[in-house]
Order: sequence, then structure tokens, then C-alpha cells
Amino acid sequence: MDSPAHDDLAIQHPPGFRARRGTNWAFLGLLYTSFYMCRYNLSIANKSISDEFHFDKTQMGGIITANLLAYACGQIINGLLCDRIGGKKSMLIGAVGTIVANVAFGAASFVGSLALFTTLWGINGYVQSFGAPGMVKINTAWFSHRERGRFAGIFGFMINLGRFGIFKLGPALLAGFTIFGMFHIDALHWRWLFFAPSMICAVVAIGMAISVKETPEEADFHHLAHETDSTDGVTASFALVLKTILSNPAVWITACAYACTGAVRQAVDQWFPVYMQEVHHTKLNSQQFQWLGFLIPFVASAGSLMSGYVSDIFFRSRRAPVAAGLYLIETIIILAAAQFHSATAAIIFFVAIAFTANSTHSLLGTAAAMDIGGRKMSGFASGLIDSFQYFGGSLAGIALGHLVDTVGWGSYWYFMAPFGLVGALLMLLFGHKMTIKPQSPQRGFRSGHRKIRSI
Repeated sequence: MDSPAHDDLAIQHPPGFRARRGTNWAFLGLLYTSFYMCRYNLSIANKSISDEFHFDKTQMGGIITANLLAYACGQIINGLLCDRIGGKKSMLIGAVGTIVANVAFGAASFVGSLALFTTLWGINGYVQSFGAPGMVKINTAWFSHRERGRFAGIFGFMINLGRFGIFKLGPALLAGFTIFGMFHIDALHWRWLFFAPSMICAVVAIGMAISVKETPEEADFHHLAHETDSTDGVTASFALVLKTILSNPAVWITACAYACTGAVRQAVDQWFPVYMQEVHHTKLNSQQFQWLGFLIPFVASAGSLMSGYVSDIFFRSRRAPVAAGLYLIETIIILAAAQFHSATAAIIFFVAIAFTANSTHSLLGTAAAMDIGGRKMSGFASGLIDSFQYFGGSLAGIALGHLVDTVGWGSYWYFMAPFGLVGALLMLLFGHKMTIKPQSPQRGFRSGHRKIRSI
């Protein structure tokens, strides 16, 4: 049997393939990065909106939950649609939608209606749900099975680049800043947290529309020796996609674990700025918050990259054992965080949780989804699995907000701990059953069955 290292070295690409794939991936990644800037801007604006319109945490949590539930439902619908229209069109629809929704949300500051804010942020969640299936769909065609863990790591890096961008840009817009030591921009209203990222998204979307190719074949790379999926196309009928994906137990095991990832990840991402502001009286433009805003996406990117490489190289592309270890470590960290009460301790624990949560995020939601769906069905597989992350994450909106309103911030860490434990148990008890179901020979599929692999 070949060693993992030898297996990896056997992947060979034709001349120019890696460079063209890199160009493709750069524009896709930057567009998805801008999506995240148009999503996590609310976490920076949270306290400002609450203070201006006297919304409590339950009401702000309702805005968050509307966004996450709409995103979750959209992942299922748009993942299926993506397998029909292709990844590029899906991502461009998402880009136009999130630009309009963000501009409208900022403009809604002149009205100040909770119902309007909630509706617009729900719309933003839905249109953004075109993004992940679209990106995964395109890159499933460009990355072989043995490269997908590493792709998932790069995917995680681009996500966290978006978070880092808004964590730097957001506080600067609220406090004022100087460009190149010459031009000073005065402090702006929080609505600019929604206007500015929309402008960035628009510029990147134009570059993506011009540069990205849906498949290697569109870029004149044919008959790739490393490809394990059929190269006859990337679309499939609704009936075939539904039957193949919904009947696969690997999908449901991965999805349930991913819901646990979502609850922890969103509890951190949506609330850590408010937590630091209210519990430790940390200002958004302070050095402490700047370090936290840098470290969270940095370690999240590192975790995404490391988990992908570890699963590809040392576990022969099996995702469950790596995910199980990460969930267990995460649970221990969360319980430890509840025992310490200083700002420095909070920063350390936020960073550590970001590492584990984003590692399982990229590992299960991206690599495992690509493994399960293949190039014809990865859009729906990704959308369905990712939807569970946001169904779980929606609990970190109104439910967590109400818990904090009722009990106080002391309940914050304990809210997250059970989800880490359940995720670990799912991976430990059922991970060995997570296999890729052989695809039946259909029109457009390679004749014969795919080799079953453990995830």
C-alpha cells in the first residue's frame, strides 16, 4: 500500500495548470472574503445600533438569528440550484444580492425600525448563501480528492481574511483614520460599516466575472490524470442530486456535527466584540481589541490550513478522526474559559476557541462536502451540510441574546460547551460510518462505482 506521502506526490498536473488554478482561486477567494466583510460587519456595529435605537440583546439576537436561519435555508435551496446553473453564476448572484442588502441596511439607519433591520439582514443571509456552494462547486472540479483538505484550509484562510478585514476597517471607520499620513477621515456613522464593504465586494465581483473559469476544461485543460470524478460536466438533474445526497448517511452525520460547530463559531463571531466592550470595557480602537481582531482570524486560518493538511497527509483524507480531536479540545478550552475573568484571559480563550471551531468548519463543511458530492453534486452536498452549521448557529442569536439578558454574561461560555461535546461524540461514535456512497452510472457519470473512502 502506498504511503500517504507517496500518494500525495503521485498527483501531477499539466504545465500551466497550477498557475491557472491559482488565478481562479484568487478571485473566488477574494470575492468570498468580501462576502464575509458584508456579513461580520454587524458584529462590529452591534453595540452602536443597540445604543442608538435602545435595542436589547434579545432584539439584536433576533436580527442575527434571522440572518443565520435565512442563510441556512438558502444553503439548501441555492446549493441545489447551484448544481443546475453552476458555481460562477451562483456567486455573482450572491455578490449582487449582498451589495444591495448591505446598502439598504445602512440606509435603514434613517428609519430605525427593528422589523426593517431584521428583514434586511435576513435577506442578506439568504443571498449570501449562494456563495459557499458556488465556490465549493467550482473548486471541486479544480481539486482532486487528495488535495481537498488543503483546499479547505485555503478556503478557511480566505474566510478569515474577510473577518480580519472588517475587524480592522470597522473600528477605523467608527473612530476616524489617516491615509498614508496625509488624508484624515473623521469618525463616520456606523452605517458606513455596511456601505464600505459593499464597494469592496462590487470591485472584486467584476474581477471574478472576468477571470474565473467554471472547470479546467473551460480553461483548455482536458483529461486530467489525477481527477477521480467524471469530467463530462458539472451539472446534474435535481432528482439525481436529491436521491444521491439525501440517501447518504455521511451527509447527515457530517451535518449534525457541523451544527455544533456553527453554534460555537457564531457565539464567538457575533458576540465577542460586545462581550469585550461590556464585560471588560474594551474600546474597539484599543490595542487589546486590535490584537484580538488580528489573532482570531489569524489562528482560525492556521487551524483551517493545519487540519486540512493533517487529514490529507496523515489520515489519508479521512476527516472524522481529526474533527473528533478538535471538538474534544474545544470543549476543554470552553470550560476553562468560564473559570477565568480577566480581559487577557478572555482574549486567550477567544483565540483558542477560534482555532478549533474554524478547523472543524473548513474540514467538515468544505473538504467533507467535496468528498461526498463530487464535481456534479458538491453544490447541494455543501449547501445541505453548511445549512446545519447555520441552523445550529442561529441559537447563538436570539437564544444566546435572551440568555445573556436574563442571566448575564456569566452564562456565555457555558452556552457553548455542550456543542463541543456533542460534536466530539458524533465523530467518535459514527465517524467510521461516514463513507462516500458509490455513485450509480448515469448519463454524464463515469461508468462503474467510485471507491468507498472513510471520511
